[in-house]
Amino acid sequence: MVRFFRKMSKKAGLPPGTLVADVEKRAAPVKITVIDYDGESYEESDVEAVTDCRLFREKPTVTWVNVDGVHRVDVLEELGECFGLHPLVLEDIANTDQRPKTEDFGEYLFVVLKMLDYDGDEVGTEQVSLILGPNYVLSFQEREGDVFDVVRERIRNSKGRIRKTGPDYLAYALLDAVVDNYFVILEQVGEKVGSLEEVLVENPKPETLQSIHEMKREMIILRKSVWPLREVVNGLARGDSKLVRESTGVFLKDAYDHTIQVIDAVETYRDVLSGMLDLYLSTISNRMNEVMKVLTIIATIFIPLTFVAGIYGMNFQFMPELGWHWSYPVVWLVIVIVTVSMVVFFKRKRWL
Repeated sequence: MVRFFRKMSKKAGLPPGTLVADVEKRAAPVKITVIDYDGESYEESDVEAVTDCRLFREKPTVTWVNVDGVHRVDVLEELGECFGLHPLVLEDIANTDQRPKTEDFGEYLFVVLKMLDYDGDEVGTEQVSLILGPNYVLSFQEREGDVFDVVRERIRNSKGRIRKTGPDYLAYALLDAVVDNYFVILEQVGEKVGSLEEVLVENPKPETLQSIHEMKREMIILRKSVWPLREVVNGLARGDSKLVRESTGVFLKDAYDHTIQVIDAVETYRDVLSGMLDLYLSTISNRMNEVMKVLTIIATIFIPLTFVAGIYGMNFQFMPELGWHWSYPVVWLVIVIVTVSMVVFFKRKRWL
């Protein structure tokens, strides 16, 4: 349950906009990378001091500042002062349990996304916060490593239109990279669901039920990450903000369609897993019914045999059959005839 609901008690009673550092990650380094470009030039560098970012704010080129690590309060405060960010925005960046959303602050747009990864066992989530300004894009990630390498390569090699457009297109490219990664995750999840289905049909075990429950939990994480994103992309595509140009809105509408496809896939997998759970219970129930049927048939066959054996097992002194020479083989003949007759009857009824 920790993956779904994290403790928020450390924020209780603090004023709005208060940044709370993660004590466990306080010693971890924060990496700041700046990519500055236009149609003719390109520059990429690692920034040691946050104050160096001030040089890029007033430049006419497009600047992408990527921050790996949101656990340093001092770094977030300096960046907030440098780019004029609201304290509530900094608080949402530091608090990585935010729901995907978009907020318009006039001079800039604040967007929260969930970036996913899958190691074959469970789906991992990471909050990515984007800030779209007049000539810059800020991206904040919880840790180093992301799905933005394709965007970086397009900027470095001047592929496509990204070097010829503004920061709004860069923000779209980052958002689109996150959404496209959902398809990769869903493909891996789909393969695991298919494998579970094969095991379920061939030889279901208690471990299969546990795997189904684990996959249902992964679907909950996917759904929590994707469903709010639909509203985020739709809000950006409507073009209510002056920072998003109409030409970029067309691409955002395409990203919105991709988001809908991801949602449909997630809902489909949820339905399949629910059906697999019902199928597992039905299979186990049918297997139990087969066992009970066999035991019932055996017990039914032995009822008359037990009756015959019980009669001749009584210790009465005067039983006429006891003195007859053929008593023993006749009793066995009766037992065999009764057994064969009952087996033939069960087969005719298709109970065997």
